[in-house]
Amino acid sequence: MNEATVKISRDQHVWSFDAAAEPVVSVDPGTVIEIETWDCFTGQVQSEDDTVEKIDLNRVNSATGPICVRGAEPGDTLSVTLLDIRPNAKGAAMCIPEWGQLIDTVQSPTTRIFTVQDGIVTMNDRVSFPARPMFGVIGVSPASGDISTFFADRHGGNMDDHINGIGATVHLPVFQSGAQLAIGDMHASMGDGEISGTGVEIGGVGVIRVDVIKNKAGGWPITETADAFYTHGTSQGNLHDALQSAIEEASKLLVDEWEFTPEDAFIFLSVAGDLGIAQFCHPCPGSVIARMRIPKLASNPKPFRD
Repeated sequence: MNEATVKISRDQHVWSFDAAAEPVVSVDPGTVIEIETWDCFTGQVQSEDDTVEKIDLNRVNSATGPICVRGAEPGDTLSVTLLDIRPNAKGAAMCIPEWGQLIDTVQSPTTRIFTVQDGIVTMNDRVSFPARPMFGVIGVSPASGDISTFFADRHGGNMDDHINGIGATVHLPVFQSGAQLAIGDMHASMGDGEISGTGVEIGGVGVIRVDVIKNKAGGWPITETADAFYTHGTSQGNLHDALQSAIEEASKLLVDEWEFTPEDAFIFLSVAGDLGIAQFCHPCPGSVIARMRIPKLASNPKPFRD
C-alpha cells in the first residue's frame, strides 16, 4: 500500500459541488491522500430511535474536500484510484417515507443499526454478510453553478455505484482548473439500485491516489477495474434516459478510442457488455444512475488510448 502523504479531516467538507469552490488543499498528480469522511447523516444517527424525521436533512451527504489537483484543466480527466476504504464499526440504514419501491409494504420510518467487524457486516443475530465498502459520492466541480452532493450528473457526485470500491479507478471529466475533487457517503455495503435509499451508511477513512490524463475525457464518469470499465449515465428521474446515456458513452469510447465501427460497437456491447442499474430508489427526489460494463480485451484494454 502506498503511504499517504496528505491527510484530510472529515471536518473539511462541502454540501455541494461548486464551480467557484476553493480547495482545502492542493496536490500534484500521483499524490496519495488519506481522507476521513462522515457517514451520510453527519453523525446524527446513533441508534434505531434516530429515524429520518428526527434528523436535519440539510446535513446529509457531506463530501470531504475540495482537493485541487495541479495541472488538471477542462478537457482532461481526473483519475481517482481507491486504494483502500476502511469503514468504522457502526453504520445505519433506513426506510424513509415516500422513498423506494416497497415503501407501501412496510411500517416507516425505520432505522436499523449495523456493526462492521473483520470484514463482516451484521444486521441482527440472524443476518450477516461480507462487507463491500465503497464511496457513494465522488465528483468534481461542474462547468457552472453548484450541484448538491445529493445529486449525480456529468461531474460525478452522488453516483451510488458499488463498483466504486477498493481497487477501482474513477475517471472524472474535468470542468474547472484543479478539478476540485470531493468524496463522501461511504457505505460498508450497498446493493444495486439502493432501493430503500440507503446503503449501510457509515463513516470511515479512504486512501486514494489522484492522477491526470491530459487532453482526454469522457462525457460522463467512467469506472475502471482490473477486468472491465464501466460507463455511466444519470437522470433526475427517467431510467430510460440514464440507460441510454450509459450505452451511448460506451459506444463512443469504443469508436473514438479503439477504432470500432458504430455497427461493431453496437453488436459487441450486445453480446459481451452488461447494462445495469446502480441507483434506482423510486420514488425518490434523487438521481437515477445506470452503467454499462465493457470487458477489457486486447481490442479495448482500457477506457482511453495512450
